[in-house]
Amino acid sequence: VQLQESGPGLVKPSQTLSLTCTISGGSITTNYYYWSWIRQSPGKGLEWIGYISYSGSTYYIPSLKSRTSISRDTSNNQFSLQLSSVTPEDTALYYCVRKSIQPSFLGFDYWGQGTQVTVSS
Repeated sequence: VQLQESGPGLVKPSQTLSLTCTISGGSITTNYYYWSWIRQSPGKGLEWIGYISYSGSTYYIPSLKSRTSISRDTSNNQFSLQLSSVTPEDTALYYCVRKSIQPSFLGFDYWGQGTQVTVSS
């Protein structure tokens, strides 16, 4: 499985950050996988933003829920992140990640290479 993020590297404050993750070697609808977005800000640890599941259900962490939307395009095997009303605090390296909830393995098993997004005017 390979994951590849794409999207603008520079976003202006108050605008919407939009990223897409393209999946190869696996299907976004395969049971028991959650397709996640995780970010790492300068000097900070990893922050899980949320996911869209194999069935299409979504979850967002409470602190970002009001500004976050994760959707999918099953025909193109992609999922996307939209984060609205961004500020410089949203500047980070953004990763798309697969989380497995298979009985044989629970955890994040495949990561994209990450894409840097900077929020600046």
